[in-house]
Amino acid sequence: MIGAGSWGTTFGKILADGGAHVTMWARRPELAHEIAEAKRNSQYLPGVNLPRAMTATPHLSEALEGAEQVYLSIPSQAVRQNLTALRPLLSTSDVPIVSLMKGVEQRTGLRMSQVIEQGLDCDPARIAVASGPNLALEIAREQPTAAVISSLSLETAEAVARRARNRYFRSFVNTDVTGTEFGGVLKNLIAVAIGIVDGVGYGENTKASIITRGLVEMTDFAVAFGAQPETLQGLAGLGDLIATCQSPLSRNNTAGRLLGQGYSFQNVVKQMQQTAEGLASVAPILQLARGAGVEMPIVEQVKRVLDGTMDPRDIAPHLTTDDDTPQGERTQNGTTGRGGALRRALERALDQLRHGGGSASGDRP
Repeated sequence: MIGAGSWGTTFGKILADGGAHVTMWARRPELAHEIAEAKRNSQYLPGVNLPRAMTATPHLSEALEGAEQVYLSIPSQAVRQNLTALRPLLSTSDVPIVSLMKGVEQRTGLRMSQVIEQGLDCDPARIAVASGPNLALEIAREQPTAAVISSLSLETAEAVARRARNRYFRSFVNTDVTGTEFGGVLKNLIAVAIGIVDGVGYGENTKASIITRGLVEMTDFAVAFGAQPETLQGLAGLGDLIATCQSPLSRNNTAGRLLGQGYSFQNVVKQMQQTAEGLASVAPILQLARGAGVEMPIVEQVKRVLDGTMDPRDIAPHLTTDDDTPQGERTQNGTTGRGGALRRALERALDQLRHGGGSASGDRP
């Protein structure tokens, strides 16, 4: 496990509780020592006891020695730099590389699996991504939840899913890497919006409206880049969106709440002890959306709040459109009503025929 923050340590615990021996790599020697000797990570997971099958080291080569699977849990904007150090250590290996990150690279707009493919110069079939309603502290406390493991190779996804499961954590699989990754990225942006209106003091109606319309934006965007719409209705989309938007444990929700309370973007970054990936992803996602002709009014207004050009109190009244013309309620990929439902049913039937009776994109146990 490369990275010993809250999510990396929690996922290490998931693997260890499922029977794996886990070696964590921690950048700071004192953190590695605490995990290895005290079986604690008091900074990121206070009060949580870690399994005996977990150890840690500040040395990358030691962490990777004999590894059967490698998991990456580092801030998305630091991934490429870390891959430079990892590449020579993995050059003779063909083990699965699993991304636990939910962000896009600011400079390139690439998803994390794409950055990993470039940085390690490896076969994309070796790469898997994990996503879902996964708030670290809840899982570290062994509260039951599920995730989806996605890879272009179903064999890779299933190999990772077999490891990433235990009595409180269940992994499903799909092969829609684009949808799974963008679901994890885009829900962060909607969670920032939810935090903003929460900080302002708006109630549940406002938040429910944003979540619902936010899912439409997420689906429109992801489908425009080749994702399956069903993926956004699953664990990596709707599931993660609900968890991230409603929980005070969410970093993105917390960042938005501070913005709604009047703190500037710079002050919010200073106050956050951990990375809120949504803040870094707003600009590159909007650049990609504009290039693909996808409208994302909620995310556009989040950016205006971040830039200081919109009062947070003004974000809710005109979330969906500045046009007074009544619009149909699109609920998935630009479709409304029975026609959209029929089209999706036909698409699913064709997909099942193409894949011998089973959908390649749906989350499967």
